[in-house]
Amino acid sequence: MKITFEEYNPSWKIQFKTIKNELKESIGFLHPKIEHIGSTSVEGLSAKPIIDIMIGVKDESELDQIPLLLQGKDYVYYEKYNEDMPYRRFFIKLTDQPPNLGFPEIIHTGEEIPEDLHNHHLRIAHIHTIPVSSEHWLRHIAFRDYLRSHPEVKNEYQQLKEQLSTMEWFDGNDYNEGKDPFIKRAEQKAIQWYLHNQKL
Repeated sequence: MKITFEEYNPSWKIQFKTIKNELKESIGFLHPKIEHIGSTSVEGLSAKPIIDIMIGVKDESELDQIPLLLQGKDYVYYEKYNEDMPYRRFFIKLTDQPPNLGFPEIIHTGEEIPEDLHNHHLRIAHIHTIPVSSEHWLRHIAFRDYLRSHPEVKNEYQQLKEQLSTMEWFDGNDYNEGKDPFIKRAEQKAIQWYLHNQKL
């Protein structure tokens, strides 16, 4: 598969706010932090038109409350990813899908992901739930803010994405591995920059 990007679209901010408000209705009593992350959160950066959202919960004890609260609301919970990433709960939010597709609400450990769910056109958002004390929360927020504040790094990332978009990938995870060396290098600088600014 090829990964196709769209030019930055200001409507992505609006989509994020709409989904954030929906999430607040379901999980607001937990007082989560809900942040727009990823390429759609950085003005001027091309991206897959899928909104990446990070829900920050107080601690790991709240992680497993989220799947129950989002059941029946066009989300698919990828429980199978918990084994590799026990600190995170991952969901996709579906578009208004034809009812005959019949996707499961939960993809359990050991189950295959339905082929059609690899189709990015069926997804509105990726939802990542992580404790706010986690290093993973820090790196996502730091990387986003670093790109927003450093146009030269944002442009380098844009060029990489354009290059990768010409290549064939097995799936989205395979594509993410193609970005990994750049992101890991930039994240280290981003975290140092972010923590330094937090102290000022």
